[in-house]
Amino acid sequence: MTPELAFTRLAGDETANRVLVVGPSLGTSVTALWSACARLLAPDLDVVGWDLPGHGHSKPAGDAFSVADLADLVRDRADLLAAGRPAWYAGVSLGGAVGLQLSLAPGPFLGTAAIASAPRLADPQSWVDRADLVRRAGTPVMVGPSSVRWFAAGFTDRDPEAAGALLTSLSEADAGSYALACLALRDFDLSDHLAAATVPVLVAPGEHDVVVAPEHADAATTRIPDRTFVVLTGCGHLPPAEAPDDVAAVLRRFATTRRNP
Repeated sequence: MTPELAFTRLAGDETANRVLVVGPSLGTSVTALWSACARLLAPDLDVVGWDLPGHGHSKPAGDAFSVADLADLVRDRADLLAAGRPAWYAGVSLGGAVGLQLSLAPGPFLGTAAIASAPRLADPQSWVDRADLVRRAGTPVMVGPSSVRWFAAGFTDRDPEAAGALLTSLSEADAGSYALACLALRDFDLSDHLAAATVPVLVAPGEHDVVVAPEHADAATTRIPDRTFVVLTGCGHLPPAEAPDDVAAVLRRFATTRRNP
């Protein structure tokens, strides 16, 4: 059965003349990841986020799902949210993979952004191993490793509240749904398909990301016909939380220069 995704308005409202749909990273709630950045994009952007199955406000998944399934659900809801307004998409890591998937069949989106993401994320076996671990030990087992992988040096000291909210959302995520998301990433590989992207794509890795290094994000996305590449200075794997001002500025430029024809 196709999973259900919860959508949450993070900033702005229906009176905004443009829509930005934002997506989470594996293990995060979209509210914890995007709220600070979303507030900087209102009121001219209506910012709506979605949660992965079993994360944030979304119900746990009962069956396997793919990144393409998530993209289909986001596209369908965006049609309703946009209501004729120009719409863009931005996601982080797994949410960014959804953005790359959407670039091939964008529906209402005039452009998509893949932040801290790539057309293939890690070795397939590593996702199987992580899924098995989380099924056995639960999502809290990932908190320690993620506190190291997710953030650039110094962030947890600089903003312990934001870091704490993200790690709490990880510990509260449904283990079965997290494991199924790992298997979706195991099967995800758009390396040979990005030349078919039909809308502009923003690729924006974090400067200090140890999960998706900037040089990998760059080399892996060169086939995108209309690509903007920006390295987010001082960031690790979760730039909207680590540097909300910088991410908001980059997204605002992207969504302003790519206007509805």
